[in-house]
Amino acid sequence: MKKTSSKHIMVGMSGGVDSSVAALLLKEQGHYVEGVFMKNWEEDDTETYCPASVDMQDAQSVCDQLEIELHRVNFAEEYWERVFTDFLAEYKAGRTPNPDILCNKEIKFKALLQYAKQRGAEAIATGHYARCRYQQAQCQLLKGVDTQKDQSYFLYALDETQLSQSIFPLGNLSKHTVRELAAKAGFMNHNKKDSTGICFIGERKFKHFLHDYLPAQPGIIETYEGTQIGHHDGLMYYTLGQRQGLQIGGQKNGVEAPWYVVAKDMKRNVLVVAQGHDHPALLTTRLLTQSIHWINGKPDSLPIQVSAKTRYRQQDQACTLVMKTQEEYEVIFDEPQRAITPGQSIVFYQDHRCLGGGIIKR
Repeated sequence: MKKTSSKHIMVGMSGGVDSSVAALLLKEQGHYVEGVFMKNWEEDDTETYCPASVDMQDAQSVCDQLEIELHRVNFAEEYWERVFTDFLAEYKAGRTPNPDILCNKEIKFKALLQYAKQRGAEAIATGHYARCRYQQAQCQLLKGVDTQKDQSYFLYALDETQLSQSIFPLGNLSKHTVRELAAKAGFMNHNKKDSTGICFIGERKFKHFLHDYLPAQPGIIETYEGTQIGHHDGLMYYTLGQRQGLQIGGQKNGVEAPWYVVAKDMKRNVLVVAQGHDHPALLTTRLLTQSIHWINGKPDSLPIQVSAKTRYRQQDQACTLVMKTQEEYEVIFDEPQRAITPGQSIVFYQDHRCLGGGIIKR
C-alpha cells in the first residue's frame, strides 16, 4: 500500500510473532492501530488441539504492551459456510483442497475487512510475507523478499479491491529479522513456534478428524500393473505422492523399494501405488486448471510464458499457459513435475509478481 499520512488500521492478530511485529511496525510508523483476534472454529475439543485461548492471551499480551485495543470476533459461521463446506466437498470428490487460500479470500480479507470498515478503519494488516505495489493504475501482489517465507501463494485469490485496502508490513523483512524485532520489543511470543497445517485440525491425526465428517469407504490397493496387494481405509485419506501410512509390507518375489500413491480410481474405489519416488506415473509435463482468478485481469495475449508453483515452498517452474476454454487452461511445463495433485492450487508468476492462479483439475 502507498505510504501516506497516518491511517486507522486494524491488524489481524493471531497470537504469533508475525502479526505481533506487523502491529508493532505500524504503531511505530504513527498509525492508529487496533488489533482483531478472529475465532473461526467452534468445537468441544478445539482447545485440546488448537489452543485458541492461549493464542488470544498472547495476542492480548502484545496489544497491552503496544497500548492498543484488541477486538474479539467470531467468524465460525462464515468459515463453515464459505470454507469448510467446500473443504469437505473436495475431499468427498477425491481431491485434496487447500482451505487456507479460501480462508484468506473469504474470511481474513473479506469478513475481517468488512468488520474493520464498519468500525471506521481505512485498511487491515496481516503478518503475511508478501508485498503490494502500485503500477500502471494497478495494485499488484508481489512475493515477499524472504524467499523461504514468501506467502503470495496463499493470497492469489484476492482481488485488487482487497489488496488496495490491505497492508503487509513484513513483506520486506526476513523471518530472522522479525524475531529479532519481537525480542527487542520484549514480546513473550518472540520464539513462539510457527503454526502449521489447518488450525481446526491442530495436533489431531487428520484421518481421525476427517472420519468425523465424511463416511469412509474402504477398498483395495493395487499396483500400477493391476495386482492387488493390500487394502485402504478410504481414498479421501490419501494424496498423490504419499509414502507414509500405506501399510504395504514386502511382496513375495518383489523388489525392496518404497511404495507411493500414484492414482486414485474413484469409480472402482481403488488406490493405485507404485515403487520409486520418481515413478513415471507420478511425473507429468501437463495439467488442466479451472476456476482461474487473475488479480489484475487476464493477460492481453495467450499463450504466455510464466512460472508457476503447484504447492507452497516449491521452486518456480517455467511453463506455458494456454487457454483451452473460458473455464479451463492447460499448463505445459518445461520440465516434468512430480505428484501434481487435483484440488490443489497452481499459482502463476512473472518474476516477483503474482498474476493469479487456479484449481488443478487433472
